[in-house]
Amino acid sequence: MKRTIRTTALVVGALMATIGLPAAPAQADDPAPRVDLRVLVVSDGGPSTDAIAAELENAGTPYTEVELEDADRPVIDAGFLADTVDGRRRAKYQAVVLPNDNPFPTGSAEMAAIVAYEQAYSIPQVDAYTYARPQVGLNAAVGTGYAGNIDGVRAEVTQAGKAGPFGYLEGAVPFEDNSPTVDESYAYLSTPAAGADFTPYVQAAIPGRPTKGSLVGEYRHDGRRELVVTFVYNRYQQQYRLLARGIVEWMTGGVHLGADRNYFAVHVDDVFAADDRWDTVLNCTPGDVDCQPGEGTPNPIRMVPADVDHATAWQNGRDFTLDFAYNASGTLDHREDNGGQDALADRLIADRGRFRWINHTYTHAFLGCVQDTSVVPWTCATNPDGSTRWVSRNEIADEIATNEAWGVAAGLPLSRNELVTGEHSGLKVTPQQPVDNPNLGPALTDTGIEWLGSDNSRDPVQRQVGTATTISRYPMNIFYNAGREAEQVDEYNWIYTARAQGGSGICEDNPATSTCLAAPLDIATGYTEHIVPLETRIALGHVLANDPKPHFIHQSNLAEDRIAYPVLDGVLGGYDELFAADTPVVNLRMKDIGVEMRRRAAWRAALDAGQVTAYRIGDSVTVQAPGGVAITATMPAGTQHDGTGFGAPYAGAVSGWAFAEGLPYTLDLPVSAGTAAEGAGAPAPTLAPTNAAPRTKVPSGVAEQVPYGAER
Repeated sequence: MKRTIRTTALVVGALMATIGLPAAPAQADDPAPRVDLRVLVVSDGGPSTDAIAAELENAGTPYTEVELEDADRPVIDAGFLADTVDGRRRAKYQAVVLPNDNPFPTGSAEMAAIVAYEQAYSIPQVDAYTYARPQVGLNAAVGTGYAGNIDGVRAEVTQAGKAGPFGYLEGAVPFEDNSPTVDESYAYLSTPAAGADFTPYVQAAIPGRPTKGSLVGEYRHDGRRELVVTFVYNRYQQQYRLLARGIVEWMTGGVHLGADRNYFAVHVDDVFAADDRWDTVLNCTPGDVDCQPGEGTPNPIRMVPADVDHATAWQNGRDFTLDFAYNASGTLDHREDNGGQDALADRLIADRGRFRWINHTYTHAFLGCVQDTSVVPWTCATNPDGSTRWVSRNEIADEIATNEAWGVAAGLPLSRNELVTGEHSGLKVTPQQPVDNPNLGPALTDTGIEWLGSDNSRDPVQRQVGTATTISRYPMNIFYNAGREAEQVDEYNWIYTARAQGGSGICEDNPATSTCLAAPLDIATGYTEHIVPLETRIALGHVLANDPKPHFIHQSNLAEDRIAYPVLDGVLGGYDELFAADTPVVNLRMKDIGVEMRRRAAWRAALDAGQVTAYRIGDSVTVQAPGGVAITATMPAGTQHDGTGFGAPYAGAVSGWAFAEGLPYTLDLPVSAGTAAEGAGAPAPTLAPTNAAPRTKVPSGVAEQVPYGAER
């Protein structure tokens, strides 16, 4: 995508009297201004400003968005940008994001107001996407650089970028190339103009030239700082997700509300049980509800002890812990059929401390409506009066309690308030059961369940069911009924190809489905060449999106060909290649994910209601939120609250949650964070790298501060 960007010559001094901001430095005795911790996003409706707004939204960082095309939008003038509070000058925004370096008409008083504001308060400006030319400190791309597609290019963070806002990256910034027929990334690559104070942070080789051109860099001029971005992007592209954190850290000086971390958790369902196997001839799963009753012969897939050994070794190698959602009846049935022997269960119990465990119900029964499986697809059975027949409260509670009791007796390290029902049953599932089983909530209350897994594909928003709060889980497209690569590919072809190609035709009936295939995958190579890269990219996209929701697969995927591992290795291996050691994947257990999601929702509600106040004066930050709402912030390493280190280290900064019970919460910044410039036109302070300061861990026993993911 290319956008025409207007170049405007501003005569700022001639407009000062009109816009009302000082053109000369303030007096020496003028106190440090108050700078509110809020970002101004001026949007033209394009994908780049939308992406930055999305990053702020997801992180919980306050921002005000002004849509340029909105006829009723406010005018950006002196009063919109700054005022006085308690006799102290106040900058209402700590940073300004523009679609480009100047999106206004020639001679615009609004742009002049922004320029004067940035000079008066040392406010940084992000040019979300602009083109290379001397006005932004770069040589013109045409003739000396490059303008065009950069799909598949491997950009790099410069030494200045690593020492500054992008120090959390290992170095490489690969640009996606997902389709050979679609131009996904357009960019201008150029070198700094002669005499310009321009520092490239991210650069790439200029095609056909021995030099490298800037993609992201800082331009200092006229008492202002601009982050100049010369490639177009949207919120979902990997290259933007890699850089989003650094863009926010640059514009805020590493001092802002909200936090961004990279999360990954993997739940393995049906442990101890066996999963039915896909039949490549019948194109259904004998023993499950997609085959006609009596059709085919079940041929279940179940882990063996060697698969447990492999899982343990894999976890050790990746420094990662899997969550095993277990069904105890699986081992009892196996022992009954095998003279009391179950080598798999013996190995799992012996190694129980190496995994996290989740109650998945005793028999994996369907806990919603009573299913009528005499037809395909199944339907809900009805009572004589036509009402839905529901699995009873007692039956649901018994499934939960019996499984928990077995797990406790076996010494599994359970969190007894967590539950994932079989197939997420009991919760609504369309089209057959559009509402929750009314008996589910009471049964959860009976059994003390506080956290309940749900399927993100059909229930993505956290909600309350009885005493439980849902935690949406991402289904990975690695099928529960496949233990072999060939089975996975065969079923994948059946689902995602047209009827004329031997497929189910689901894609023909649902053309919006993005994974539809133009032709069947090769049975021998389709898994490694198509499915693994696609599923890796999707899951890694969730990891890079500050999204704590877990993913789920099944025990069958750790058995036989162990088809889950190539995807998991792709996610974690790819992550390790991209991020520095101080920015690890955050691997939380289920209840801690739920706590994180619930806190975010309360914080977002308080922000939306205008109930959060936050500002910086010099090296002190003050935040106030409603009682019961945890405060979230990201600060430079070394930041303290009442003499105690704030937050936990991550990506060279510290971040965390804190409870102040409605009172002002004060943070003292380290000297390395710099101080606010005092006076119009003063140069912005040079910030020490946030990853250079010593780190402070959250001490135990501090009531106000809560480590990330911890339940309060």
